[in-house]
Amino acid sequence: MHRIRRAATRSIVLAGLGLALLGGAGPAEAELSVVATTPEIGAVATAVGGNAVSVLTLAKPTEDPHFVDARPTHIVTLNRADALVEGGAELELGWLPPLVEGARNPRIQPGTPGRIAASEGIRLLDIPVDFDRSRGDIHGAGNPHFMMDPLNAVIAARHMAESFCRLDASQCATYRGNLAVFDAKIEAKMKEWSALLAPYGGAPIVTYHATWRYFAQRFGLKSDLYLEPKPGIPPSPPHLAEVIEKMKAEGIRVILVEPYQTLKVAETVAGHTGATVVRVAQFPGALPGTAGDYVALMDANVRAIATSLAGKGL
Repeated sequence: MHRIRRAATRSIVLAGLGLALLGGAGPAEAELSVVATTPEIGAVATAVGGNAVSVLTLAKPTEDPHFVDARPTHIVTLNRADALVEGGAELELGWLPPLVEGARNPRIQPGTPGRIAASEGIRLLDIPVDFDRSRGDIHGAGNPHFMMDPLNAVIAARHMAESFCRLDASQCATYRGNLAVFDAKIEAKMKEWSALLAPYGGAPIVTYHATWRYFAQRFGLKSDLYLEPKPGIPPSPPHLAEVIEKMKAEGIRVILVEPYQTLKVAETVAGHTGATVVRVAQFPGALPGTAGDYVALMDANVRAIATSLAGKGL
């Protein structure tokens, strides 16, 4: 599946390259020019960089990060970047490499200081013991949705701060100061979020995809039942029948759905089980009042899930 996506992405590389060459990379601006692959990474990069950086994000908040709609403008954006912050756990494998290749920007090539992997230092879940495509669209590095654990976001923020310091030493005090503010916000909110979800420790939830494994682990929920039969494979009637049967047997009453996932499927399952469909998101901007703000996003997610687990609906 990744190979198919890369082939499609390459079809726009030449067009984007032409635009990049016309525009030219130009001299670096006073601000550090940062490109993030996905909105939650972009939001954390903005929190760390503050006024010392300008951050552009490639994926839209409501877009499936596995299948980003690559555009020629992405190549122009990457051509002019001082730094590229990616997940680093193969989430963008199907679409990012051809864009970076087309951008022809030596500052963001693999192995350079400007190529920053947000996953560095994070213990990834679901690392496969063998790489078998019959198991679906699995990631050899592990589950790439690690930013759904707020403490992982802090680890990523620390790595970004030190990376920005290496690229722009004159603003290092700013980056480290902003990091301290972000760290303190997460620490304070974790007490609040943990208290909201503590009454539901061990409660099972159903999700469309394995996006919420890190969230569930952090807050003591159980997330091992999915509407997808395998990662990246659309739900099938036989599989959904099995999900419905298990939900009834275990009394599971919450289904999480993200903006780019098929709401009708979740509503159908909910109709057979009496479950509540909860609209959540992994990207700032996909829920009202969360644009550009990782903490606001997680706050909205926690409150929506806690409300549903309490049986109060939304």
